[in-house]
Amino acid sequence: MEISQILGYFGALLIGVVLGLIGGGGSILTVPILVYLMFVNPVTATAYSLFVVGISSAFGAFQNIKKGLVDFKTAIVFSIPAFIAVYLTRKYLVPAIPSDILILSDFTLTKNIAIMIFFAIIMVLAAVSMIKKQKQQQLQESRIIKYNYPLITLEGLLVGVLTGIVGAGGGFLIIPALVLLAKLPMKKAVATSLLIIAVKSLIGFIGDVQNLQIDWSFLLFFTSISVVGIFVGTYLSNFIDGKKLKKGFGWFVLIMGIFIIIKELSS
Repeated sequence: MEISQILGYFGALLIGVVLGLIGGGGSILTVPILVYLMFVNPVTATAYSLFVVGISSAFGAFQNIKKGLVDFKTAIVFSIPAFIAVYLTRKYLVPAIPSDILILSDFTLTKNIAIMIFFAIIMVLAAVSMIKKQKQQQLQESRIIKYNYPLITLEGLLVGVLTGIVGAGGGFLIIPALVLLAKLPMKKAVATSLLIIAVKSLIGFIGDVQNLQIDWSFLLFFTSISVVGIFVGTYLSNFIDGKKLKKGFGWFVLIMGIFIIIKELSS
């Protein structure tokens, strides 16, 4: 086994540990790890990422369901447009992107480069949301939940397309939407977002099964390591405050995003 593969599988463990510690963000590492350490094609990597993210989030969602933290009505209202969007994106939009998108003198913007640059931009946005000190809102658990259906539907479609293209869960978009548009308390928003991410990602992956050749032995092994990481991260969360790590992890993601943009544009 080559050193890059060893680092790649360690990265799979890290994905789960981060998810277990801070409740999100780990999925943003999946595509870079698969592309740069495991040498998986970017389009296939986004597909694999959907599966890894879906399974990992499902474990977290199951724990939250047992605690009674998941708001199923909100999940359904948000999820239906997201499910449709992510499936159609993986089934039709991604395969329809041409191999060479733009040719300018010595530079050719290929499909693979475009996906990685777009993914890196999403990484930067996610990093900023983790670094930025947000005002904490005191929301009561008994507060009446109100639904802004048009905006929730639009947000669901947006997150679905985004997830379909880059293969990330989109939690940094989903959680604020649930808090602002559905008036969910933060704790319930985080828990409900895991359920949405899990089902949305796995449905998106179904679209890939019909278009791509899946290396199931590799994918299942990689995912199982990430799941082990979740349990490790959950255990460590008893001793480490995940919120304190979130800002530092945000800076790490920001540096990675900038590195990917520079690497892809110079390749």
